[in-house]
Amino acid sequence: MFIAKVTGSLVATQKVDSMKGRKLLLIDPYRLDPETRQNLKPTGRTLVAVDTVGAGEGEYVLVTQGSSARLTPETKNLPVDAVIIGIVDSVFVQNHCVYRKQEGENPTS
Repeated sequence: MFIAKVTGSLVATQKVDSMKGRKLLLIDPYRLDPETRQNLKPTGRTLVAVDTVGAGEGEYVLVTQGSSARLTPETKNLPVDAVIIGIVDSVFVQNHCVYRKQEGENPTS
């Protein structure tokens, strides 16, 4: 699993029948800044993920990828490689808050 930020959506009018009605979102994976360990920073990649939790643009989400992406009840037997399985409320590293949803990317407390 990894953390990503929803940066947009994708519309595909032509797709396999099993994917019809599935919400597709563009996500940018994030990681802990290796230098400061005080904030999250983008990895420079962009992926497409199936949304199963109602995530929106600008939210940080929890993503699973590979064969695990097909293990949720919503994605079983679907041709997916990445699925959003949660919306992140907060991230703590060594008792320090590096992200809190109410405060955005740079928490003040």
